[in-house]
Amino acid sequence: MNRAAERCLSAIQLRYCSSTICRGKNFALKEKRQQPMSQSNPKVGIVMGSDSDWPKIEKVGAALREFDVPFEVNVMSAHRTPSVVCEYATNAEGRGLQVIIAAAGGAAHLAGVVAAHTTLPVIGIPVPTADLGGMDSLLSTVQMPGDVPVVSVAVGMGGPRNAGLFAVQILGTGDPELRRRFAEFKAGLIEKIGNKNKAFQQKLQAS
Repeated sequence: MNRAAERCLSAIQLRYCSSTICRGKNFALKEKRQQPMSQSNPKVGIVMGSDSDWPKIEKVGAALREFDVPFEVNVMSAHRTPSVVCEYATNAEGRGLQVIIAAAGGAAHLAGVVAAHTTLPVIGIPVPTADLGGMDSLLSTVQMPGDVPVVSVAVGMGGPRNAGLFAVQILGTGDPELRRRFAEFKAGLIEKIGNKNKAFQQKLQAS
């Protein structure tokens, strides 16, 4: 990494992970209980165009922590810091990352730029916007040209959580234990929905 890009990345970097061995200052948004990232071999890299995006996508981190998957989060802009994005994506695999999740709003095509510079799988999170409700974010993420794939999750709703869960599924293809835990999670959904239906039926009968 050239010095200019390294200085820029260091200045805007917000790193943390799910590992219990992490130490440091807490991330000052809504993740006050989340331990910041140390050099704990993150497997998933999360990048976002602005620190203000985190409250809108923080469920991605919750999903990864649910499966004890270490991750890091960085703020970088495809348009304002293109060299930083390029360096990050290019060096991601060499640092041990296996999946990159990119979140951005509006026309900021962060996921696409990241995908252009790495062979790692890239998951895009379209961030909701005030002006167009996130439709602009969705189109700039999902409308990729051929040969440069980016997976896009939903705008809002379960999108951020699904991004984290999909990353877990990708990692699970090479990790039998993680795959087993995800299978248990899926089985738990059957019980969860069954209980909800039971409670709903009882409510109907009582009305």
